[in-house]
Amino acid sequence: MIDRPRIRKASVASAVLLSSVLIAACGGEDKEADSAKANSERSGAGKGAAHVEKPLAVTYDGGIYVLDGESLKVAKKVPLKGYNRVNPAGDDDHVMVSTSEGFRVLDAAQQKMTDIEFKGAEPGHVVQHAGKTVLFTDGTGEVRIFDPAGLGKGKPEVDTYKSPSPHHGVAVELENGELVTTLGTAKKRKGIAVLDEERKEITRNEKCPEVHGEAAAKDEAVVIGCEDGALVYKDGRISKVDSPTAYGRIGNQRGSEKSSIVLGDYKKDPDAELERPEQVSLIDTEKRTMKLVDLGTSYSFQSLARGPEGEALVLGTDGRIHVLDPDNGKVTKSLPAVGKWREPMDWQQARPQLWVRGDTAYVTDPEKKKIHAVDLASGKKTATGTFDRKPGEVSGVLPDH
Repeated sequence: MIDRPRIRKASVASAVLLSSVLIAACGGEDKEADSAKANSERSGAGKGAAHVEKPLAVTYDGGIYVLDGESLKVAKKVPLKGYNRVNPAGDDDHVMVSTSEGFRVLDAAQQKMTDIEFKGAEPGHVVQHAGKTVLFTDGTGEVRIFDPAGLGKGKPEVDTYKSPSPHHGVAVELENGELVTTLGTAKKRKGIAVLDEERKEITRNEKCPEVHGEAAAKDEAVVIGCEDGALVYKDGRISKVDSPTAYGRIGNQRGSEKSSIVLGDYKKDPDAELERPEQVSLIDTEKRTMKLVDLGTSYSFQSLARGPEGEALVLGTDGRIHVLDPDNGKVTKSLPAVGKWREPMDWQQARPQLWVRGDTAYVTDPEKKKIHAVDLASGKKTATGTFDRKPGEVSGVLPDH
């Protein structure tokens, strides 16, 4: 799941209240429903709708656009009130939608919401690994694990683990059944624990203040971010990788099974109301070391991704996708995507987002109400989609399932 940035000194209670108010806000649901119905009738979507290949899901205020993955044309607008977030559900048809009441499942291929729901306040991270999808519900501390292959047949069988205390957390299940999950409370997050298949604790590390985010690298090395570095779990051992500065927060990570190095953000000003960083971190899970890379441009928490060969990708506020060789930290090329932009103060406010599937990067342009598909090999834009509302988050189905 894409992570929230850190906002200085706000109390947990007020942050949760603000998030709840914003996520519950709705605007013009009836109008959106009427518009979607009209679009459905014109396009033939709805009952008996044509199957959309490799669909994308793009949120807007009041619903979700479902796009054809090749042309980027809107196949249908699916009304859904409130502030919603989207992530791959783990198969080639469905998208997981985080709503105010829990996780819901969108059948993107058929352009409709299903009745599959995982209820719980403050739905958080969605993680895919080793053929399993793992949901973490912040308001309850509940971890739910399932095989996404069965989503087309209804709600799948779910393995559930309850955290000792609710908190903004994340979990990932490894191929051997071990569960790596965060430790903390609503007031303080402190580290991770690793549980076996029977959910008995194997090991833990509590030296990770404000633990946040997750990424898996080559050979199932798992990286979890801290305010002073990161934790790496690999081969039964947890290691701490310290930041090179006293305060060096890593809260958003992206991994690739083709690389032992994880890409992370990097913030070093603990007093900033909203830091706009210009450095990224590269965490080596084999050497347990960290390297910082100066980009010369800032970026946001929705700017990080990985390419098909494990390349590290960062969408800068200069409007370009910066491609880094994770082994040496060198920027190998910069691909034009959108115009220059500035990260807004409110983390829920739309800003350009980078999302990658295969060898194609998808970049939203909220101000121009567009989305672009960029071929990562050639740097050429292969398609552009246009909306009638500002696009929010972009995600889609996963390929080759």
